[in-house]
Amino acid sequence: MIKKQNKKKSSNKKKKIDNSQAFKNIEKEVIKTVPKSQTKQGIPKYVADRMAKRIFFTAGIPTLLGMSVFVISYIIVTKNIAEIPPSSTIAISALFFLLGLGGLSFGILSASWDREPGSFLGIENISMNIQRAKAAFKPASQNFEEKKD
Repeated sequence: MIKKQNKKKSSNKKKKIDNSQAFKNIEKEVIKTVPKSQTKQGIPKYVADRMAKRIFFTAGIPTLLGMSVFVISYIIVTKNIAEIPPSSTIAISALFFLLGLGGLSFGILSASWDREPGSFLGIENISMNIQRAKAAFKPASQNFEEKKD
């Protein structure tokens, strides 16, 4: 036997909001609560773009070369051009990957934080950027005390 369900009108209906509207409301609330001094911190866009360009050349190219060593080695061995031991293929690719890792650090640390791009290599910016990185990892209370003195 099928029971008929009565439609009841209740006075305490919950207001339904779709997910996109709910998240927009949350974002608005978060933006209101975050002080403006905190929103200004971070890496400026022009510096981030400069870092990305440097990382592409100093880390991207060696990493691509490290991957291509396997392909080139495979082609050389399968075409019987030369006999290459697997250990040398791995060693050469590892060397390129290490160069890429070093290039990643160099690309980040050598970028100038000025509006002007700076020199081609950016070696003069490395020590200043290392100091910035060290200061960023200190607790906020230590940074405040240093500025206060």
